[in-house]
Amino acid sequence: MWERFCKTGFGNWLANVVGAVWTVGEGLAITFRYWMKTYRPERKTFTEQFEYPELPVPVAARYRGFHRFDLTTCIACDQCAKACPVDCIYIGKEKVEGSKGFKVTGYTIDYTKCMFCALCVEPCPVDCIFMGSSHDLSCYSRDGCIVDFSRLPIDVAWGKATLNPTAVADSKVISEPVHGGPNQ
Repeated sequence: MWERFCKTGFGNWLANVVGAVWTVGEGLAITFRYWMKTYRPERKTFTEQFEYPELPVPVAARYRGFHRFDLTTCIACDQCAKACPVDCIYIGKEKVEGSKGFKVTGYTIDYTKCMFCALCVEPCPVDCIFMGSSHDLSCYSRDGCIVDFSRLPIDVAWGKATLNPTAVADSKVISEPVHGGPNQ
């Protein structure tokens, strides 16, 4: 009789519903079993454990965070911009009168495009750009993710301090660059 009932449309539908409920119940049982094995009341949430954003998040030694850039050693050779696969580095330069060098007028990285691959670090002949350990750069607009290192305060631009959203926002108000380049 059960076989004849299952061959009908309603019986087939009911068998599918029972099978689906049974499968979900098995999955929940496995999830609950593993949750009970790994549950520790002393384990804290991320913000309780690291006190983020008041204290910086610990990162690995080879973490590729937001760039650090040293304007005093940059020779404006464009090697980092050429090596960038997503074209997010923009270098402004002017020819210095009476010299064969260039003056850096702007060094901008668009972090909405950057994929933190560190391919810009390797070709630099004077090692003026390297990956930092900053974990985040929070902002409310896309304009806040475009960082001009030549307009940042010197301690931030040289990599002696972390790149923070406040310094980036303040740098957008400055009319003249902080540093003109190594050839001045």
